[in-house]
Amino acid sequence: MTKAIFIILVFVPSVLIGCAGFDVGSIGRIAQQAFQASQPLSDEEEYYVGRAVAANVLSTYPLLENKRLTEYVNLVGQTVAIHSDEPFTYGGYHFAILNTDEINAFACPGGIILITKGMLNEVQNEDELAAVLAHEVAHINHHDGISAIQKSRLTGVATLIAAEAAKAYTPAEISQLVSLFEGSVEDVFKTLVVNGYGKSQEYDADESALIYLSRAGYDPEALEAFLERIVSRGQGAGGGIMKTHPATQDRIGKVVEEMPPGKVDTSLVQLRAMRFDKIVK
Repeated sequence: MTKAIFIILVFVPSVLIGCAGFDVGSIGRIAQQAFQASQPLSDEEEYYVGRAVAANVLSTYPLLENKRLTEYVNLVGQTVAIHSDEPFTYGGYHFAILNTDEINAFACPGGIILITKGMLNEVQNEDELAAVLAHEVAHINHHDGISAIQKSRLTGVATLIAAEAAKAYTPAEISQLVSLFEGSVEDVFKTLVVNGYGKSQEYDADESALIYLSRAGYDPEALEAFLERIVSRGQGAGGGIMKTHPATQDRIGKVVEEMPPGKVDTSLVQLRAMRFDKIVK
């Protein structure tokens, strides 16, 4: 990943969300500097990608307008995130609820996590909700979304900028940069919503989620309980969350193998379950 893509991460999101246009001459100058300063994608750049990906997800699933429920999900999510390996991101962690009965959750690069109303109805207590959110936080910590961008697309951006940085871009060249950016966002969007991550990424996210849950005082076994229930209902090969998080027996077996030692205070689990029932159910 090169810093060259920053040129489209900063300016092209305005195309996606309907903001004003941008100065063609400035793009040429900034592109030249960006290409010369080639380096791995920064947190700030990743945030811009994630914001565009989130906009795409929200064009498919509307937000649930429920302030109290959204605040509660953010409370649980922020608790998990602060105990993760990357407790702070450039734009911060933000959690929102999608108004759909599909059972799913999406981690957009940079820290935006979207969980569906169907998922909230599927989890049975706060510890299971924390387990789902911890898994998504792990994907952000591991930068799995950014890794979905095709290398060929980034090469195309770098090539175009290298060839054209010395002069102002034509409308056709601007269109090509927009297309490359939209393609990069689409790569991430398809991974989140359609194709899903690879098994190794899912296994790694589960492993990290168990650690985050344990650090935060949640019951890591809640992740195993959630996955077991999904599989027992025959949802392991279906749609929804199974598209992006294949709940296989192998995955459950790995969760059991990686389960952190120690016991959780069951009285606290029960108190959290009561809070969950009061707010969610």
